[in-house]
Amino acid sequence: MTFQSSWQLRAQFARRLSQMYGEEVPAYNTLVDVSTAVNEDFLARHGAEAERLGSIGRVTAERHGAIRVGSATELAQVARVFAAFGMYPVGFYDLRDASKSSVPVVSTAFRPVDPEELAKNPFRVFTSMLAADDPRFFDAQLQKELQEFIGNRVLFTEELLSLADLAADQGGLDEAQAEQLLTQATGVFELSDEPVDHAWYKKLEAISAVAADIGGVSTTHINHLTPRVLDIDDLYDRMEDLGITMIDEIQGPPGWDGPDILLRQTSFRALAEERVFRYEDGSVDRGELRVRFGEVEQRGIALTPAGRELYDRMVSETDRRLAEDQASGVRVEVARTVWEESLPRTEKEMALRGLAYFTFTVNREASTQTAASFGPEPVCLKKLIEADVVIAEPIVYEDFLPRSAAGIFQSNLTDEGSRDDAQLGTDYDITVMSQIVGREVADPYDLYQRQQDASIASIQNQLGIAVAPITP
Repeated sequence: MTFQSSWQLRAQFARRLSQMYGEEVPAYNTLVDVSTAVNEDFLARHGAEAERLGSIGRVTAERHGAIRVGSATELAQVARVFAAFGMYPVGFYDLRDASKSSVPVVSTAFRPVDPEELAKNPFRVFTSMLAADDPRFFDAQLQKELQEFIGNRVLFTEELLSLADLAADQGGLDEAQAEQLLTQATGVFELSDEPVDHAWYKKLEAISAVAADIGGVSTTHINHLTPRVLDIDDLYDRMEDLGITMIDEIQGPPGWDGPDILLRQTSFRALAEERVFRYEDGSVDRGELRVRFGEVEQRGIALTPAGRELYDRMVSETDRRLAEDQASGVRVEVARTVWEESLPRTEKEMALRGLAYFTFTVNREASTQTAASFGPEPVCLKKLIEADVVIAEPIVYEDFLPRSAAGIFQSNLTDEGSRDDAQLGTDYDITVMSQIVGREVADPYDLYQRQQDASIASIQNQLGIAVAPITP
C-alpha cells in the first residue's frame, strides 16, 4: 500500500476541510475564487516580486482554519489529532482582554514548524479554548454547569485518537489508515444537525456569543477557513462589488508603500445559518445562528522582538491620535501616517536595523569580497548587507495577532456580552498552554531566529569568515 507522509496527509486534510466548508458556507467558495483572481492579477502586474513572501502555488493553496474547544482535555486531544498532520502548537494568544467585546478564550495555533514542511503545505489552525474558569465571565454556578456539559460530550473518538497517535509516531499512515484518519478528522469539524438546547445556548450567549458557540453545543466545527491573498485591499473591494458585506475595516497593519509586515486580515460578516433548536417546552424547531464568517489574510515579514516593540508603539500612537482626534478619525489613514513616520521604507533598511527576520544568501556577483577583504575579526552582518556581499530575503510571518483576531471576532458579533472586571482573571500563559496540550508550545521568535541563524551559518561557510549578528 502507498504510504502517506505527514505533509501529504496535511495537504489532503486542508483540501477536505475546504470542500466541506464550501458546501456549508457557499460564500466561502466565492471568497476563494476572488482570492485566486486577485493573486493571479497581482502576479501579472508585479512578476517575480509578487513571490518574495512565497511562491504563487503556495500562496494560492494556503489556508488557515479556526476551531474552538471547551476544555483542557479537548485541547490536549486536538493536539494529538493535529500531530498526525505534522502540525504543532506555536504561540500563545490571550483574547480575553484584546477587545472591548467579551471573548473568553485563550488560543494557540497548530502548524508545521520546519521551513521545508511549511513550503510543502503551510496549513495552520488557530485553536481557541474556552477559559471557563475565569470568574470575570462565569460565576461559580455557571462554571460548574459548563464543566458538566463539556465533560459529558465526546468530540474525538478513541479510534480517531489512536490513528492520530500512530500517524504521529510513524510520520504518516498507509493508504487505508490514511483514509480512515482523514474521513474521521474531517467529520469532527462538520457542522452538526443535532438540536441545540435553546435556553442553555441563550444563557451563555448573554455572556459571550463565542462562549455559546463553544459551550452551548455538543460538537465543534470549523469557524472559518482562510485563504491567503497578495492584495487584501483589492480583495475587499471586489467582494463588496459582488454584494458581499465585509466587516468595517481591515484588521492589523495599514496598507502603505513600504514593506508588508506581520498580518492583515478581514472577513465577510457572519451569515445567518439554519440550525435546529430544542426549546424548554420540549418542542424542536428551526432557527438561525450567526457565528461563522469568511476570513481572508495577507501575510508580511516576520518581525524581531525589536520590530514588534516598534509595531506596538505604532499601534499605541495610532490609538492616541484617534482618541485625540488629531486626524480624520479613520483608523487606517491615521495608521498609515504613523507607519510612514516610523517604519523603514525598504526591506534592506529593515534588515540593517534588525527589525525583521531574513534568510541571507551570498551575492555571487560580489562574492570576491572574501575573508581577506574584511580581515581576521568577525564581520558584522550589517557591513555585508551594506556592501551587497549578502542578500536579505524576507521570512514570512506564519503566526497571528491577538488584537486582530479579537477585532475579527468583535466585528462579527451583534452583542458585546458581559464581563465583571471587578473579578481577578485566571492566569494563562505559554507555560500553562504547554501543560494543557502536553508538549512545549513553541515561541514563534525562536523558530524565526533559528531559520535566520541557519542562513548566517551557511554564508559563514561560503565566505570563510566569522559573521557577527546585527544588534538592534
